[in-house]
Amino acid sequence: MAQHTITVAELPSLEGKDLGYSSWLEVSQERINTFADATDDHQYIHVDPERAKDGPFGGTIAHGFLTLSLYIPMWSEILEVSDASTLVNYGTDKVRFVSPVPAGSKIRLHAVLKTVAEVKGGYQLHVDGTIEIEGQERPAVVVESISRVYA
Repeated sequence: MAQHTITVAELPSLEGKDLGYSSWLEVSQERINTFADATDDHQYIHVDPERAKDGPFGGTIAHGFLTLSLYIPMWSEILEVSDASTLVNYGTDKVRFVSPVPAGSKIRLHAVLKTVAEVKGGYQLHVDGTIEIEGQERPAVVVESISRVYA
């Protein structure tokens, strides 16, 4: 269940609000390998633990785009729009991969609903998202995401 469950009509009331955090999500080596298979990105820093030990990160790390893609399930834990007919990932204005995510790490999303703008049939949401790594000061990803919610 999401931390905030509201209706489409109530979305504007959340503009500018800090919506809090998702739960921690483990980024296992298995998840990294599955993502590598799905994207044909098998660079050793992601999928070869033995070779990666001597690499720049001291072990395997998640693909940046894997970490970014996990935004969606974490965002779903934070906000649910109970009467929405459709939710659409509309894009991003800015994405920065700040820190690598070592295999086995846990990440979570911190979300601030920056703006809520009316569009035909619903609202466009701009969210400032920070994907944090458990036990690390610097985040993994900072993203300005855009989504649309239709009634």
